[in-house]
Amino acid sequence: MRGRRCGGAAVRAAAVSLALAGLGACGVVEERRNAAGAEAVRFEAARDAGRHALLCAALAPGTRDELEETAKSGCPEAIRQAVEEDDLPPAGAVRAVDVWGDRARVVLEGDTLFLSRFPGGWKVTAAGCEPRPDQPYRCGVKDG
Repeated sequence: MRGRRCGGAAVRAAAVSLALAGLGACGVVEERRNAAGAEAVRFEAARDAGRHALLCAALAPGTRDELEETAKSGCPEAIRQAVEEDDLPPAGAVRAVDVWGDRARVVLEGDTLFLSRFPGGWKVTAAGCEPRPDQPYRCGVKDG
């Protein structure tokens, strides 16, 4: 009988530990969601202000490389062209943020951004993205 009581206490302690670990994981997801959303807002504010160097700094390395290669120019000029050609439309307010590990999707009123988390923080991997039925998003600025 004594072993059963001890086992029951051990099970309760394990359940409490798992519940607390689950709460901690929720906190981590919420922190990532907030950080990804904040980076999307900063990106859109830089777009609206015409701060092309800041937009370039917010891009993931592969996305920046692809943008420069496609435009055959440096990033500030390439991003300016993307804005002028409406590949980076005005976005408006954040509607939703989804996070999957180190990747995120931020849905805004007029745009969808995809981000990845790097050692220095969240970086935009794709922007100017539109959903398409039964197909991947079409994005104006993206990594390869």
